[in-house]
Amino acid sequence: MQVVKILPKGQITIPAEIRRSLGIREGDKVALSITDGEKPRVTLRPVRSVAELTFGAVTARKSPEDFKELRRIFEDEMASRPISGPPTADHT
Repeated sequence: MQVVKILPKGQITIPAEIRRSLGIREGDKVALSITDGEKPRVTLRPVRSVAELTFGAVTARKSPEDFKELRRIFEDEMASRPISGPPTADHT
């Protein structure tokens, strides 16, 4: 266990050993939670975004990507879908 001092604005410094162990760097976000009970405990864990967790999970079809071609494929797909407008009221 490591002891840290609370600064005037309620801030603490997470010791380097803990930051390294959790992979926390400057600018990262962490989540703090507190347990209920006779001796409450605070838990700290890194918060990772979905983008960060999934970065690099899918390889590009080709490198560099042809964004004009991707846009053409998207537009063709959208053009082939039926248009659904707002619901109409039946006034008969």
